[in-house]
Amino acid sequence: MTEHVTTLVLGGTGKTGRRVARRLTERGIPTRIGSRAGTPPFDWTDRDTWKPALDGIDAVYLAYQPDLAAPGAVGTVGDLARLAADHGVRRLVLLSGRGEPEAAEAERAVAASGVDCTVLRASWFAQNFSEGYLAEPVRAGFVALPVGDVPEPFVDADDIAEVAVAALTEPGHAGATYELTGPRLLTFAEAVAEIATAAGRPVRFVPVSSSAYATELTAAGVSTEEVALLTYLFTEVLDGRNARLADGVQRVLGRPPRDFRGYATEAAGAWRH
Repeated sequence: MTEHVTTLVLGGTGKTGRRVARRLTERGIPTRIGSRAGTPPFDWTDRDTWKPALDGIDAVYLAYQPDLAAPGAVGTVGDLARLAADHGVRRLVLLSGRGEPEAAEAERAVAASGVDCTVLRASWFAQNFSEGYLAEPVRAGFVALPVGDVPEPFVDADDIAEVAVAALTEPGHAGATYELTGPRLLTFAEAVAEIATAAGRPVRFVPVSSSAYATELTAAGVSTEEVALLTYLFTEVLDGRNARLADGVQRVLGRPPRDFRGYATEAAGAWRH
């Protein structure tokens, strides 16, 4: 039984946040969705929304949009964590990025708030292929990215959510850092091939230069800031530094992480429209 009265899920409509919120609600834990459409609303860019969202909150799932590698993110999440401490929040669970120096800085900023904190360092989400910016290229049958043969241990967002809920509701996770990965290393080309098999339709993967990728994004109307962020994540973070498996899911949940093939099978309908 959790001792928390209410949990605030920041990014509560995002890939991991909505999964965290659903699981908390299913457990009967009062849950507040931290989003612009929430009640009260929460907006990272409007600090006047922060205090109302934190009123009466005991625990916070902290997922920053767009990414902890974005300019200004470290200071922003640090300020939010300090405000949470001032409001009596007793537990923070931070969704962090694996292998991102800026994310490591954000972890330190959140820990400096003095609130009991658990860090979830996640690898690339499998769901980016079906719920994010890669879904449309997959449906179009052509995925072009500035990555080569560097393998990545894609992690399932449902695993992240289950670990987050455990950290939010169970004892023994304060001060812990969990690296969350899937059970296999796959290159993007291999991942796309598994998606094609699951979807039952051809999907090509083509590596491109970072400049060509940036040009394509710009032509599609993506903002300069988002182009810079995506290019950074693909060309810097995917340099082999994360080409290893970690045991965070097993340590927290007592079971192996979900495999990418199972994810692709379950998500196949998203690529058949």
